[in-house]
Amino acid sequence: MSAHDATPTRHAQHGLYPEARTVQDFERNLAAVQARIEAACRRAGRDAAGVRLLPVSKTQPADCLRLAHSAGCRMLGENKVQEAHGKWQALQDLGDLQWSVIGHLQTNKAKLVARFASEFQALDSLRLAEALDRRLQAEGRSLDVFVQVNTSGEASKYGLAPEDAAAFIRALPAFPALRLRGLMTLALFSSDAERVRQCFVRLRLLRERLRQDQAAGLALDELSMGMSGDFEIAIEEGATVVRVGQAIFGARALPDSHYWPGEAGT
Repeated sequence: MSAHDATPTRHAQHGLYPEARTVQDFERNLAAVQARIEAACRRAGRDAAGVRLLPVSKTQPADCLRLAHSAGCRMLGENKVQEAHGKWQALQDLGDLQWSVIGHLQTNKAKLVARFASEFQALDSLRLAEALDRRLQAEGRSLDVFVQVNTSGEASKYGLAPEDAAAFIRALPAFPALRLRGLMTLALFSSDAERVRQCFVRLRLLRERLRQDQAAGLALDELSMGMSGDFEIAIEEGATVVRVGQAIFGARALPDSHYWPGEAGT
């Protein structure tokens, strides 16, 4: 969408967002992010209802998540499954709170995801698909999944190479407890907006090719891409899910290097 190529990243704000400490802080931050989503949708000629905001609560304590829930958050994204599982246990009384695991998952942790998560956005191996399916069937559950694609070409990032995605997706019907929803990617963490944009363009074009190649009925409706610093660009390129942490919860105590680039950015 070349008309929007001037949209900058906001990575310079990374680490500067004020901490949300009250329900009112969360309501204000959520409204500000929603306004950014709506403005990006207007630029792209899209309906803002077609973009889901996934608040990412990694590193935040359970009492902070309670405030976010009171402000209206009903699904939270977490990178580390053990941290997420602990929060799920601590917040059992919030019966309508769902969990999306968005970070890399080792096969031996599949049993935890199968126990509590509603969504998993980092599927990138058939071994993991098999482990998740087996555990989910034992739990009598199913799971929405996104296939993670490495669109930046960085060796430090997880995800399938774009050219491997078609064969991988063709194999997924063998795992009936997994409901394929779409694709996920992490862009370069860069202030060069054009290089960031190209990561999102690659995912959108890959989705278009996959839809043409696959048998009828494979929707791949969702594109999960974009975080606090670049989700406007992602929306301009077709994102249907944006993963936003710091712009909602505030800056994290640990440096960016602790989370980047091996983690699902937010």
